[in-house]
Amino acid sequence: MAKGPAKELQLTFEDLTGPQTLEDLSKSISQCQKCSLAANRTNVVFGAGNPLALLMLVGEGPGADEDRLGQPFVGAAGKLLDRILAACGITRGEVYIANIVKCRPPGNRVPSKEEAEACLTFLRRQFELIKPRIIVLLGSTALQHLIGAEARITRVRGQWVGPLYGARVMPTYHPAALLRDPAKKREVWEDFQRIRDAYNALKK
Repeated sequence: MAKGPAKELQLTFEDLTGPQTLEDLSKSISQCQKCSLAANRTNVVFGAGNPLALLMLVGEGPGADEDRLGQPFVGAAGKLLDRILAACGITRGEVYIANIVKCRPPGNRVPSKEEAEACLTFLRRQFELIKPRIIVLLGSTALQHLIGAEARITRVRGQWVGPLYGARVMPTYHPAALLRDPAKKREVWEDFQRIRDAYNALKK
């Protein structure tokens, strides 16, 4: 069972004195060379959406389409995520979407611990600047790097965990997992119904 945010997410002086807008942060990492993923990327995939979003979604990392276009979740998994959000009455434009790593891992492999840790400072700053009230963790990589290495998506999906940066946190399966195993769609829909209800309550 998850026990709270991993210690890598504790506030540091660097976090508190970093770029003051998302645009500044994006510019500051456009030439990032902090890990080996930089060597093969086409674009840094910073994140996209409403800078004042109440709802933020965090995935694993860019795929081929995302690397080519410089935008998160624009491939097949992204299109499925759009449909899930639409079924909840939520548009992509009102949420913010980011990933654990900003550059594509070769062959879409899972990011290494070192690669993820190199990017967590940037994601922490995104949380601080956006101040979401709900964070959805899409898949095991996001869950384990943001909540705890011992956390298992099959055990905690659909449950509120955290809090993380003042936000309620809901883990669920990554849309790519649904493309591989459509049987998981029902569970994800149940999770997103809870997310939708919590999100709508915030907007009242």
